[in-house]
Amino acid sequence: MTQAAQPAALGHSVLVVPVPALEELVRGRHEHYDRDYLSADPSFAHAHVTILGPFVTPAQLTPAVRGALADIARDASPFAFRLAEVATFPNGIIHLVPEPDEAFRALTASVWRAFPHFPPYAGEFADVRPHVTIDAVSGGVSEQTVRDWVAPLVPVVARADRLLLSWYEPGACRTLADWPLGQRSSR
Repeated sequence: MTQAAQPAALGHSVLVVPVPALEELVRGRHEHYDRDYLSADPSFAHAHVTILGPFVTPAQLTPAVRGALADIARDASPFAFRLAEVATFPNGIIHLVPEPDEAFRALTASVWRAFPHFPPYAGEFADVRPHVTIDAVSGGVSEQTVRDWVAPLVPVVARADRLLLSWYEPGACRTLADWPLGQRSSR
C-alpha cells in the first residue's frame, strides 16, 4: 500500500537577520508590488538578510530543530555591518550589499551544515551572496532608481543580534520563532 502524497505547503520559511533601519522602505516596496506578502506581525522583518531559505514548514519546526537553531544562534556573536553599496544580480534583483559579509556567510554555512537537506536558495545559486533585497529591474525601476531611494538612508550601520524564522504565505506572513545571537534563547 502506498502512502498518499502530502499536500504542498502554501508557503515557505526563511531564516533571516532583520534590518530594522530599512523596514519602512522595503515594506513600502511590498505594498507597491505584492500586498499579499505584507505582514501584520510586528516582529516580521520585511527588510532582512537571508541566512537560509526555503527552510522548514511549521509542522517541521520540532523541538529538535528549535534546539539546533538555538545552539547555532548561541554560538554566533552579534556583529556590526554596514549597507551602502547598491548592486544588481544577473536575475535583476536590486539589493544592498552588507560589508563585511563573512559573519552572514558563516551563519549560512552553520545552518546548512546542521540541515544539509535545506541548501540555500534550494541550491539554485553556486555562490550565495548576502544581501538586502530592495526591488527588481523593471520598466520603472533601475539600479539608479534604487540608489536615489536609498540615498537618504545610507550608509546604514546595523547590528545583527538575532535570527528570525519567517513564514511567507499569501495573507499569512509571520514570524515563527526567534533566537538571540550569543545568548540562550527563551523562545
